[in-house]
Amino acid sequence: MQNKIAPLLAICITILILQGCTAAVVGGAAATAAVAHDRRTTGTIVEDQSIELKVYDSMANDARFKQQSSIHVTSYNLVVLLTGQAADQALRSKAEQLASSIDRVRRVVNEIEIGSTSTLVENSRDAALTTEVKLRLAKVRIPDFDPLRVKVVTERGTVFLLGLITKQEADAVTDVVRHISGVRRVVRVFEYI
Repeated sequence: MQNKIAPLLAICITILILQGCTAAVVGGAAATAAVAHDRRTTGTIVEDQSIELKVYDSMANDARFKQQSSIHVTSYNLVVLLTGQAADQALRSKAEQLASSIDRVRRVVNEIEIGSTSTLVENSRDAALTTEVKLRLAKVRIPDFDPLRVKVVTERGTVFLLGLITKQEADAVTDVVRHISGVRRVVRVFEYI
Protein backbone atom coordinates (compact mmCIF):
# COMPACT_ATOMS: atom_id res chain seq x y z
CA MET A 1 0.00 0.00 0.00
CA GLN A 2 2.87 2.40 0.85
CA ASN A 3 4.36 1.78 -2.58
CA LYS A 4 1.17 3.24 -4.15
CA ILE A 5 0.85 6.22 -1.78
CA ALA A 6 4.39 7.60 -2.25
CA PRO A 7 4.03 8.25 -6.02
CA LEU A 8 0.54 9.72 -5.49
CA LEU A 9 1.86 12.02 -2.76
CA ALA A 10 4.73 13.11 -5.02
CA ILE A 11 2.28 13.95 -7.81
CA CYS A 12 0.07 15.97 -5.41
CA ILE A 13 3.04 17.94 -4.11
CA THR A 14 4.25 18.62 -7.66
CA ILE A 15 0.79 19.88 -8.65
CA LEU A 16 0.66 22.20 -5.65
CA ILE A 17 4.10 23.60 -6.41
CA LEU A 18 3.26 24.13 -10.07
CA GLN A 19 -0.02 25.91 -9.31
CA GLY A 20 2.00 29.02 -8.49
CA CYS A 21 3.51 28.82 -11.96
CA THR A 22 0.08 28.55 -13.57
CA ALA A 23 -0.76 32.17 -12.79
CA ALA A 24 2.52 33.31 -14.33
CA VAL A 25 2.00 31.18 -17.44
CA VAL A 26 -1.64 32.30 -17.90
CA GLY A 27 -0.73 35.95 -17.21
CA GLY A 28 2.16 35.76 -19.66
CA ALA A 29 -0.08 34.18 -22.29
CA ALA A 30 -2.69 36.92 -21.85
CA ALA A 31 -0.04 39.63 -22.19
CA THR A 32 1.35 37.92 -25.31
CA ALA A 33 -2.15 37.75 -26.81
CA ALA A 34 -2.70 41.46 -26.13
CA VAL A 35 0.60 42.34 -27.81
CA ALA A 36 -0.32 40.19 -30.81
CA HIS A 37 -3.47 42.29 -31.37
CA ASP A 38 -1.77 45.64 -30.88
CA ARG A 39 -0.40 47.64 -33.80
CA ARG A 40 2.24 49.23 -31.60
CA THR A 41 5.63 47.59 -31.37
CA THR A 42 6.46 45.69 -28.19
CA GLY A 43 9.03 48.38 -27.40
CA THR A 44 6.42 51.12 -27.72
CA ILE A 45 4.00 49.21 -25.46
CA VAL A 46 6.72 48.96 -22.81
CA GLU A 47 7.63 52.63 -23.30
CA ASP A 48 3.96 53.64 -22.86
CA GLN A 49 3.82 51.79 -19.55
CA SER A 50 7.06 53.45 -18.49
CA ILE A 51 5.73 56.90 -19.41
CA GLU A 52 2.59 56.35 -17.33
CA LEU A 53 4.67 55.31 -14.31
CA LYS A 54 7.03 58.28 -14.70
CA VAL A 55 4.16 60.78 -14.85
CA TYR A 56 2.49 59.24 -11.80
CA ASP A 57 5.83 59.26 -9.99
CA SER A 58 6.37 62.94 -10.81
CA MET A 59 2.92 63.83 -9.48
CA ALA A 60 3.48 61.74 -6.33
CA ASN A 61 6.34 64.06 -5.39
CA ASP A 62 3.94 67.01 -5.13
CA ALA A 63 1.56 67.04 -2.15
CA ARG A 64 -0.96 69.21 -4.03
CA PHE A 65 -1.61 66.43 -6.53
CA LYS A 66 -2.38 64.00 -3.71
CA GLN A 67 -4.63 66.42 -1.85
CA GLN A 68 -6.33 68.38 -4.63
CA SER A 69 -6.63 66.15 -7.66
CA SER A 70 -7.58 62.80 -9.07
CA ILE A 71 -5.66 62.56 -12.32
CA HIS A 72 -5.42 59.51 -14.56
CA VAL A 73 -2.60 59.03 -17.05
CA THR A 74 -2.90 56.93 -20.19
CA SER A 75 -0.08 56.68 -22.71
CA TYR A 76 -0.73 55.17 -26.12
CA ASN A 77 1.90 55.24 -28.86
CA LEU A 78 3.82 57.88 -26.87
CA VAL A 79 0.77 60.20 -26.73
CA VAL A 80 -0.29 60.96 -23.15
CA LEU A 81 -3.96 61.43 -22.28
CA LEU A 82 -4.61 63.17 -18.95
CA THR A 83 -8.10 62.79 -17.50
CA GLY A 84 -9.70 63.33 -14.13
CA GLN A 85 -10.08 66.39 -11.97
CA ALA A 86 -7.85 69.09 -10.48
CA ALA A 87 -8.71 71.82 -7.96
CA ASP A 88 -7.55 74.67 -10.21
CA GLN A 89 -6.05 75.64 -13.56
CA ALA A 90 -2.54 75.87 -12.09
CA LEU A 91 -2.63 72.21 -11.03
CA ARG A 92 -4.12 71.19 -14.39
CA SER A 93 -1.32 73.01 -16.23
CA LYS A 94 1.34 71.57 -13.94
CA ALA A 95 0.16 68.03 -14.73
CA GLU A 96 0.50 68.77 -18.44
CA GLN A 97 3.99 70.23 -17.94
CA LEU A 98 5.09 67.16 -15.97
CA ALA A 99 3.78 64.81 -18.68
CA SER A 100 5.38 66.88 -21.45
CA SER A 101 8.76 66.77 -19.69
CA ILE A 102 8.98 62.96 -19.80
CA ASP A 103 11.38 61.59 -22.42
CA ARG A 104 9.83 60.20 -25.60
CA VAL A 105 6.38 61.81 -25.04
CA ARG A 106 5.31 63.09 -28.44
CA ARG A 107 2.13 64.92 -27.41
CA VAL A 108 -0.07 65.52 -24.37
CA VAL A 109 -3.87 65.65 -24.59
CA ASN A 110 -5.01 67.43 -21.43
CA GLU A 111 -8.65 66.65 -20.66
CA ILE A 112 -8.41 67.28 -16.90
CA GLU A 113 -11.53 69.03 -15.59
CA ILE A 114 -11.39 71.76 -12.96
CA GLY A 115 -13.52 70.78 -9.98
CA SER A 116 -14.19 68.21 -7.32
CA THR A 117 -12.98 64.65 -7.73
CA SER A 118 -15.28 61.92 -8.99
CA THR A 119 -17.42 60.03 -6.51
CA LEU A 120 -17.40 56.28 -6.05
CA VAL A 121 -20.78 56.13 -7.82
CA GLU A 122 -19.41 58.07 -10.81
CA ASN A 123 -16.34 55.83 -10.96
CA SER A 124 -18.57 52.74 -10.90
CA ARG A 125 -20.73 54.13 -13.71
CA ASP A 126 -17.61 54.90 -15.75
CA ALA A 127 -16.26 51.38 -15.25
CA ALA A 128 -19.59 49.90 -16.36
CA LEU A 129 -19.68 52.23 -19.37
CA THR A 130 -16.14 51.23 -20.37
CA THR A 131 -17.18 47.58 -20.23
CA GLU A 132 -20.28 48.29 -22.31
CA VAL A 133 -18.20 50.14 -24.92
CA LYS A 134 -15.73 47.25 -25.18
CA LEU A 135 -18.57 44.75 -25.57
CA ARG A 136 -20.19 46.82 -28.32
CA LEU A 137 -16.90 47.25 -30.17
CA ALA A 138 -16.69 43.48 -30.46
CA LYS A 139 -19.74 43.72 -32.73
CA VAL A 140 -18.25 46.22 -35.20
CA ARG A 141 -18.19 44.53 -38.59
CA ILE A 142 -15.35 45.91 -40.67
CA PRO A 143 -12.85 43.69 -42.50
CA ASP A 144 -9.71 43.11 -40.40
CA PHE A 145 -11.04 45.23 -37.50
CA ASP A 146 -9.87 44.05 -34.10
CA PRO A 147 -11.65 45.72 -31.15
CA LEU A 148 -8.63 45.04 -28.94
CA ARG A 149 -6.79 47.73 -30.92
CA VAL A 150 -9.00 50.40 -29.35
CA LYS A 151 -8.16 51.57 -25.83
CA VAL A 152 -11.17 52.93 -23.96
CA VAL A 153 -10.96 55.40 -21.06
CA THR A 154 -14.13 56.78 -19.47
CA GLU A 155 -14.36 59.79 -17.17
CA ARG A 156 -17.74 61.12 -15.96
CA GLY A 157 -19.52 59.78 -19.02
CA THR A 158 -16.97 61.06 -21.52
CA VAL A 159 -15.46 58.21 -23.50
CA PHE A 160 -11.92 58.68 -24.78
CA LEU A 161 -10.84 56.39 -27.62
CA LEU A 162 -7.18 55.73 -28.38
CA GLY A 163 -5.52 53.48 -30.91
CA LEU A 164 -3.68 53.08 -34.16
CA ILE A 165 -6.52 52.50 -36.58
CA THR A 166 -7.79 53.40 -40.03
CA LYS A 167 -10.15 56.33 -40.63
CA GLN A 168 -12.91 53.86 -41.56
CA GLU A 169 -12.41 51.98 -38.28
CA ALA A 170 -12.40 55.25 -36.32
CA ASP A 171 -15.65 56.40 -37.88
CA ALA A 172 -17.37 53.05 -37.26
CA VAL A 173 -16.15 52.89 -33.65
CA THR A 174 -17.22 56.46 -32.94
CA ASP A 175 -20.66 55.84 -34.43
CA VAL A 176 -21.16 52.79 -32.19
CA VAL A 177 -19.93 54.52 -29.03
CA ARG A 178 -21.94 57.72 -29.39
CA HIS A 179 -25.20 55.72 -29.45
CA ILE A 180 -24.54 53.93 -26.14
CA SER A 181 -26.78 55.04 -23.30
CA GLY A 182 -24.85 57.03 -20.70
CA VAL A 183 -22.20 58.37 -23.08
CA ARG A 184 -22.11 62.17 -22.73
CA ARG A 185 -19.33 62.82 -25.20
CA VAL A 186 -16.84 60.92 -27.36
CA VAL A 187 -13.26 62.17 -27.68
CA ARG A 188 -11.11 60.63 -30.38
CA VAL A 189 -7.39 60.47 -29.59
CA PHE A 190 -6.76 58.08 -32.48
CA GLU A 191 -3.77 58.06 -34.73
CA TYR A 192 -4.56 56.98 -38.27
CA ILE A 193 -2.61 54.42 -40.25
